[in-house]
Amino acid sequence: MEGKTERLAQQQLDAYNQQNIDEFLGVYSDDVIVMTFPGNDVMYRGKEKMRERYSQLFKNNPNQHAELISRMVKENIVIDYEYVTGRANGESINAIAMYEINDDKIQKVWFVK
Repeated sequence: MEGKTERLAQQQLDAYNQQNIDEFLGVYSDDVIVMTFPGNDVMYRGKEKMRERYSQLFKNNPNQHAELISRMVKENIVIDYEYVTGRANGESINAIAMYEINDDKIQKVWFVK
């Protein structure tokens, strides 16, 4: 399970860095839930909402790149620590994303505040 779990996380990261929206979305379930952590506040639900948000993000930040600093995998959970550069506002940020994978798709995402 862990090999496949990590592969899906890497596939979405690679597609994100290539700004390939279709490949990026290909690893997510149609009813993906994106939340903040802690608190589980829902940011949005569904792959179509994700398409809108990330299409806009890629358009507005053509040079944005997430470098994977570290990754932890336990069963169907992946936690990525990333350094994000090339943002339109010029700021670089550290980001933590957690993914829950079921049925060969990312079902839930948490972004650490």
